[in-house]
Amino acid sequence: MERDVVGAAAVVATDAVTASSPGHDRRLVGWLSLAQLISWGSVFYTFALLLGPVERELGLTRTQSSFAFSLALLAEGLLAYPVGRWIDRGHERIVMTGGTLLIAAGLTLHAFVQSAAGFFAAWLLLGAALAATLYNAAFSVVTRRFPRDFRRAIITITFLGGLASSVFIPLSAALISAWGWRAALLVLAGIHLLVCLPIHALVLRNAPAGAASAPGGGHFPPALLRHPAFLLIGVFVVGMMGITAAIPPHLVSLLRESGLAEAWVIAIPATIGAVQVLGRVLLFFFEGRFDLHLANRLIPILVPLALAALIAGAGSPWGGVLFVLLYGLGNGMLTIVKGTAIAQYVDREHVASLNGALGVPVAIARASAPVLLGVMWTHDAGYRWGLGMLLAVGVLASLALVMAQRRAPVA
Repeated sequence: MERDVVGAAAVVATDAVTASSPGHDRRLVGWLSLAQLISWGSVFYTFALLLGPVERELGLTRTQSSFAFSLALLAEGLLAYPVGRWIDRGHERIVMTGGTLLIAAGLTLHAFVQSAAGFFAAWLLLGAALAATLYNAAFSVVTRRFPRDFRRAIITITFLGGLASSVFIPLSAALISAWGWRAALLVLAGIHLLVCLPIHALVLRNAPAGAASAPGGGHFPPALLRHPAFLLIGVFVVGMMGITAAIPPHLVSLLRESGLAEAWVIAIPATIGAVQVLGRVLLFFFEGRFDLHLANRLIPILVPLALAALIAGAGSPWGGVLFVLLYGLGNGMLTIVKGTAIAQYVDREHVASLNGALGVPVAIARASAPVLLGVMWTHDAGYRWGLGMLLAVGVLASLALVMAQRRAPVA
């Protein structure tokens, strides 16, 4: 009973702070959003377009080329915690500006690689750079700068971030087709130097004092890493990241195996990105009309419901359509829930460090989930057992967030 009272107190405190929100700097958030679109699109989504031409020119196997991306995810995860500590100490400008320079250096190195070792080195460097430039870093920056309106700022950032694939997949494909993959990478590196570098160097001036400089801030309290709310949010984030990493590389194959017409097989994955952005738009405009914490409990449930629709509607276009709606809306809004849960239910002062502490388990989940889903595939059952496993993980992760809300410390 006492735990429920404590959790309720934390929720009330969060509501009170949000209600008195003075708003956030729309100019700063807008520029950060543009940098997110470029960073996600030019590195994360461009990788798939590089596989074919890089494999042909360097003589790599698909296993070797895929391993490079796993190395990038691992580097990003390993560096998430130290990057978070630097941001919490007030060095966000140095972190994100340095990360941009590393992306430009990584893309340039990639443009000149002549061997598998060089290819792996380029993606290790790019993974390190992504730890300092993608959502975790940007979300931590706006949470520190706008503690009473960080959720709205994060939703805004995800608008453009969600369009990264729509912008950069055709752009990068056109560059590769016109000039070859090496020249295309140099152009992308130039975009980072011309656009993202000045954004991070100029817009992120006058950062708020670091946690160590704040009254009573002293140092990062290790007890936070053992708090039940943090551990439960860890289960939630890792579980959901595993699901959202496992589905995309297998989605086309599992739709084909379910007997859908080829037009549906292509249309269903193609519309998920648009539905994700729609979910974020709906959350932005209608969030103030319902309880924030109830929304945080309901949004994650959409993901296991989508998997249930995919399993139950195997072979039916309507099952695929229902999956797109539920998964697209759920995954689009889930980015905001994952990005704000630590600040809302554990601690705001050390939010970057706490999010960074989840970097390694998240990286492991993202790297292993697609492989595990493939291992569970069989000729007789197809993806049925794997989807069932993901459904169970989704339910467990959703329940973990509900329990974290109840165990939240008093703000």
